[in-house]
Amino acid sequence: MDKIVMKDLSLFYGEKKIIDNINLNIPEKKITAIIGPSGCGKTSLLRCINRLNDLIPDAKIEGQLLFNEKDINTDDVDVVEIRKKIGMIFQKPNPFPKSIFENVAFGLRIEGIRDKRKISEIVEKSLRDSDLWGEVKFQLNGSALELSGGQQQRLCIARTLAIEPEVILMDEPCSALDPTSMLKIEELMKELKEQYTILLVTHNMQQASRVSDFTGFLYMGKIIEFGDTNQIFTRPKEKLTDDYISGRFA
Repeated sequence: MDKIVMKDLSLFYGEKKIIDNINLNIPEKKITAIIGPSGCGKTSLLRCINRLNDLIPDAKIEGQLLFNEKDINTDDVDVVEIRKKIGMIFQKPNPFPKSIFENVAFGLRIEGIRDKRKISEIVEKSLRDSDLWGEVKFQLNGSALELSGGQQQRLCIARTLAIEPEVILMDEPCSALDPTSMLKIEELMKELKEQYTILLVTHNMQQASRVSDFTGFLYMGKIIEFGDTNQIFTRPKEKLTDDYISGRFA
């Protein structure tokens, strides 16, 4: 089953076309990676999926972007609800200047949950699911800003999981991390896909080949090729894809 379906999707910033007529299906409870050179539209594509481009005054969307078979860009869509169901992890960890506990509980409090026991249970579960509980369970009242970069990124994942999304968008989530922390995040992604649909944007082709089930090559706002990750990396059908993966890309 496809969780997200793009039909002739285009994105404009003013007169400039950033995403060009994309048709793409993102399967449920799989990891889909989008690779491509800098400036090709990868992050902008992610921002379309939870309507973060709404925050850009001259942004305009054409075509359809279906989430659970409903177009998210129609007037009757609750944008807050969309961003709850489609969480996003950014390139640089962005914990709040609060305690570890309050970072994870933040979204729950925004939703109006006041039951302390329920909040504590969800915080613990989210930290366990993000593979962080064992490292922080005795310092939950400590500042999140004192955690390492890898721990901060997993804390941001826990904060996202706490509000029970269906999709997790990841925009270069390991680019600021050391190799050990990167591998922890990659292992976590593989575990999370049992429950969530993950769309990963990465410059790291080795990472895409290690963790993803499907891969799309994006170039100049267009999907050049999309398919099973093993096929994309070993038997690409398009010469442009082959050139990019093999390092002959100019």
